Amino acid sequence: MRFILSACLLFAIVGFVHAADSGSGTRDSSSSNVVQSVTSKEDYTLQPSDLIKVQVFQEDDLTREVRVSQESTITLPLIGTLSVKGLSVRQLERRVRDLYGKSYLVNPNVTIVVKEYALRTVDVQGQVGKPGAVEFPQEKGMTLLGAITRAGGFTRLADKSKVMLTRRMSDGHLETYKIDATDIIDGKSQDLWHLRVDDSIYVPERIL
Repeated sequence: MRFILSACLLFAIVGFVHAADSGSGTRDSSSSNVVQSVTSKEDYTLQPSDLIKVQVFQEDDLTREVRVSQESTITLPLIGTLSVKGLSVRQLERRVRDLYGKSYLVNPNVTIVVKEYALRTVDVQGQVGKPGAVEFPQEKGMTLLGAITRAGGFTRLADKSKVMLTRRMSDGHLETYKIDATDIIDGKSQDLWHLRVDDSIYVPERIL
């Protein structure tokens, strides 16, 4: 009986999370599981203008530093032009290893590292000291309050309880979250809003 009840509870929780995640539009941060963890370097998704080093163990002639083109491609010896669109560092390692192993090398050992991240920004507008683009340090990550701080912090007219974060989701649609930043500032909750590239933040004015 205890096992049956536990299983039912698990299915109920999964159903609730799926329902909450399937909507669109504006969401209150308290009702949605939107915490984003900082991406590891191996799971980082490559972007145009990233500079990467592709190293093949004991094959110095094949080792290259290449920059990802605006079309999300790279060019490697023997392989030629290769699309990296949507690929993580780890996924690209596997693909290059497979391509070299298929026709040229026996069990190649391929290592790929990002040498230089392309410049990225998040947009911070509204009641902040210096509205505009804020550089996004992808390799270190940035939180919501971190971006607002870099944009000069809240003005005295800012409504800190209704900060809006707009994000483009994987399927292309825009999702907007309303965040009460006062709880984070007061230490009642952690700033778990880890930003993604091209997120937009808007701080509205308080109604006096």
